[in-house]
Amino acid sequence: MAAEITGVEAGLAVWGPEVLQRPDCSLQQAHAYCLDLAKNHYENFPLLLWMCPHRLRRPLAAVYAWCRWADDLADEIGNCQRSLELLDWWREELDACFTGDPTHPVTLALQQTVGDFRLDRQPFDHLLEAFSTDQSVHRYDTFDQLLGYCRNSANPVGRIVLRLAGGHDDSAVACSDAICTGLQLANFLQDVRRDHDAGRVYLPREDLERFGYDETSLASQVTTDGFLELMRFEVERAREILEGGRRLPTLLPGFRMPMVVDLFARGGAKILDRIEAVGFRVWEQRPVVRRRDVASMVLRALVAGLTRTVSPGRGGRSR
Repeated sequence: MAAEITGVEAGLAVWGPEVLQRPDCSLQQAHAYCLDLAKNHYENFPLLLWMCPHRLRRPLAAVYAWCRWADDLADEIGNCQRSLELLDWWREELDACFTGDPTHPVTLALQQTVGDFRLDRQPFDHLLEAFSTDQSVHRYDTFDQLLGYCRNSANPVGRIVLRLAGGHDDSAVACSDAICTGLQLANFLQDVRRDHDAGRVYLPREDLERFGYDETSLASQVTTDGFLELMRFEVERAREILEGGRRLPTLLPGFRMPMVVDLFARGGAKILDRIEAVGFRVWEQRPVVRRRDVASMVLRALVAGLTRTVSPGRGGRSR
């Protein structure tokens, strides 16, 4: 089935809304499809799967595959109206997952995950709302508005993972939201130029005005002193939000999932470090997390996990 997941259009040709009769797909094949999709779209996913408890690998792949399809329908179609139509269709597929008889491999695999872990539907709906918003909203006036977007586009994923990990009390949810929002903001700051080239700006207008960065400079992607100070401010604010959730690994049961969560938080912090390392000049150079950075973060997450195991309540903030 790997040949069927080489791109969103190829996937739609086999599993999309215009297909009158979809291929037969067993539950086992559906889970294999999700695993293949994850491995083909995200180079670090095999590592993350290895780090996760074995019992969570198929559920996490099913959740990832659902999110990947939704994201591709929003970003890879090239026509906003068509994307909205396909997102409505994906919502119907979600209906089948929760209340019907799904025939799409992703929702078939997800249905088992929903049942096994009693997942709530609301986070999935919030994600779809965010993807739909992307089709018409490309700028944000205030930081509060941007945070509202993150509550739909990022935080639901963390809440789903918390449910799978078995640690979804109020404290864990608050920490998860902080990590997810902080990581989303870090990604926005890393991709300022890419997003701008795609017609999207995630730097709030109120911040642009505060640092004297005008629309002409933004349109021309000019690096000014004001822009550098703006980026410094945004990086520090994102870092503060991210750090607000760093104790989450100490709130989760087991050893492996806390380590995975720790690694994600470290990844967000490392992106911010790399932005700072290039002098906040993100118009000229996209900051990237290098392979040796990943190896170092994995080692540090492992050491922090061992520290938590030996001395519970400690090691949660080691960088």
